[in-house]
Amino acid sequence: MNTGIAHNLRNPFQGPCAVAHAENPGATPPKVEFIVSPGLPEWLQRHSISFGFTSYQTGQLFLVGLMPDGSISLNQQNYSQAMGLCWDRGSLYLASKFQIWRLENMLRPGQVGNDRFDAVFIPRSAHTTGDLDVHELAIDSAGQVVFANTSFSCLATLDPVHSFRALWRPDFISELAPGDRCHLNGIAMLDGAPAYVTTIAGTDEPGQWRKHRVDGGLLIDVRTGNIVAEGFSMPHSPRTVGDMVYLLDSGRGYIVEVDPIKGTSKDLAFVPGFMRGLEIYAGLAFVTVSKPRYGTFAGLPLDAELHARGLAAWCGVMIIDLSTGGLVEWFRLEGDITELFDVTALPSIAAPMSLGVGSEELLTSITFN
Repeated sequence: MNTGIAHNLRNPFQGPCAVAHAENPGATPPKVEFIVSPGLPEWLQRHSISFGFTSYQTGQLFLVGLMPDGSISLNQQNYSQAMGLCWDRGSLYLASKFQIWRLENMLRPGQVGNDRFDAVFIPRSAHTTGDLDVHELAIDSAGQVVFANTSFSCLATLDPVHSFRALWRPDFISELAPGDRCHLNGIAMLDGAPAYVTTIAGTDEPGQWRKHRVDGGLLIDVRTGNIVAEGFSMPHSPRTVGDMVYLLDSGRGYIVEVDPIKGTSKDLAFVPGFMRGLEIYAGLAFVTVSKPRYGTFAGLPLDAELHARGLAAWCGVMIIDLSTGGLVEWFRLEGDITELFDVTALPSIAAPMSLGVGSEELLTSITFN
């Protein structure tokens, strides 16, 4: 079994890694380096946690953890257009270009992979959906996968025969049809069921949401169909904590707290980059940030905010204290990867790795019960 990429570095806070394109595995891997905050290794150890994130740009699942010698490990595997990522009840779920995957830890309690990894995730099942542009996904109380079917502007679940089964769509969406009419992209769960979604706009024509990127964003209550709050710039990743909803006001660069009863919102922290993924764990926000796709965040308030602060956008994962808005730790990528998508915390796992779908080790990694 391959160890993936584990770094034993002279400087434990940075290192190179090779990333292969999922669509063209024979291509020359782009050059990538990671740099982490000096306190990240000790922080991961103290909190007994690791995390994973995805890049649809390169089609990769990344798992970040801590090696026994105190160095940071970075493991990656190919999943074409990897986007939504969810950790639930010991399983890791991942949305790729035309499939939704379930990965399981193949190790028994007390086992260690390659003398270093305490979790080895292996793809056990894949549901072929076709290209639905699946953004976020979650697991409900019954263990059912719920996902943002962005192409069809609805929430959906898996169907044993068909590509999907629609669960809900906004009232302003007139029909269940492809075309990405409002860019429905994020799901917030509450008590094991979908509670809120984010859309870029309240539009009903394919691609029309692009005209409303600056202030057309909505937070919608799935249970009532009501618009809870509006005026966001390209919102993503709503999450519930108690009575509040947190989301990424990505076009402005702010993590925002929304009171769904009052319909009010307040800024909690500015993040220097375009945010797409949010995980809230123990009062902390894990956020993925990306550099601009075309060199600038043209037409978005984020561009002006960065210039006013004298900051440059960067690519990586930030861990932010929601109570203060302060940056706690960070993991930064440099090189050819510039865009990330989702992120998930992996509590009680120190050093995770995974096996790739097309890898040789997958053929010989056999376990039974």
